Amino acid sequence: MAPIGTIKSYPQNTRVAKAQITAELSGVEFKVEEFNIQTDKNAEFLNKFPLGKIPVLESNEVNLFESSAIAFYAAAQKENNPLLGSTPAQKAEIMQWLLFSENEINTNLGGWIYPLMGYVTYMKPNVDAATEKVKRALGALNTILKSKTYLVGEAVTFADIAVVTALALGFKTVFDKAFRAEFKNVTRYFTTVANKAVFKKYLGEVELCETPLKYVAPKKEKKAAAPAAAAAPKKEKKEAAPKAADEEEAKPAPKPKSKLDLLPPSPFILDAWKREYSNNDTKDAIKWFWEHFDPEGYSIWKVDYKYNDELTLTFMSNNLIGGFYARLERAHKYAFGSMIVRGENNNNTISGYFVVRGQEVPYEIYDAADYGSYNFQKIEPSQYEEKKDEIFKYFAWDFEDCVDGKVFK
Repeated sequence: MAPIGTIKSYPQNTRVAKAQITAELSGVEFKVEEFNIQTDKNAEFLNKFPLGKIPVLESNEVNLFESSAIAFYAAAQKENNPLLGSTPAQKAEIMQWLLFSENEINTNLGGWIYPLMGYVTYMKPNVDAATEKVKRALGALNTILKSKTYLVGEAVTFADIAVVTALALGFKTVFDKAFRAEFKNVTRYFTTVANKAVFKKYLGEVELCETPLKYVAPKKEKKAAAPAAAAAPKKEKKEAAPKAADEEEAKPAPKPKSKLDLLPPSPFILDAWKREYSNNDTKDAIKWFWEHFDPEGYSIWKVDYKYNDELTLTFMSNNLIGGFYARLERAHKYAFGSMIVRGENNNNTISGYFVVRGQEVPYEIYDAADYGSYNFQKIEPSQYEEKKDEIFKYFAWDFEDCVDGKVFK
């Protein structure tokens, strides 16, 4: 049987396994070639696949760059393929689980596991949030699987292939015994399907995690010891002359203050606002904000990411916010901000509002490496009334298309 195309990817990619399992159950096959994204990504590759991601499929008929599309292409080779459902209702359910596997499992598992593996920068709040989203997804799946062996109908479908291959990395690396006990139906379902011969052929023997991956901070490099100085004749140690009674010990120079510390005192206490925001519903906290805000001592800024057209997955956009905040450590005393991600995967934006001490963007913010990627637009006091509702919505994350966000305080 001639392959219907060539998949290029790194070894043991579960997304490729999804396509291979689907292909074998559909009576076709793919050729698979190892691809090193660092060394093999050339102009010819990018001309065919501008996103520059793998796995990809090259064939005489079509070039594809999404693993689910590659797998679907295999399933579509067989007329009336039962893997894709026999009725309109089944076809819709299968599509539902395909989207679930991508948006609820793959995306959030990546946000949990990839930082632990060192693929992306580890930021604990982001990892914790991704972990909770995985648990929420598995909780829903666990409920549905109470009375089901397979997700759609009475046999394996494309839905099961997509979900099981998406779950495999989690079961291998972070779903330990205690975690699995919380989701017994999911564990039963996964082991049942993953142990079928065709799944084991491409996923391998999935060994369930015993000790979950943990974050290990990189070790600091030790400074090399200074080379021993060449032996030199010792000089006799002179006895220190007694200090004059009025002679004082040299004092270290005082640390330079932020320019913001030299501003006239303001009746608006930023820490008090942060407590109000943290401890109360935003609709109540915002009343306190406007009752106490001092437009002479503080300023309000609309902040927009400059390259929204380049954003892809929403969790990655949220990571960008976290990365920006991580570089604003010196600004905690002087600023409060709420930034959110709005939209969906491959069509989202980053924007928000900052409250800042003084009337200019201070050094503590504009010195951050990421500052140049954001546009800070000052809101003048004359604009406050018309902007109040929008500011509230950004502080409360009260937009229908808000998918995630972070608060700087």
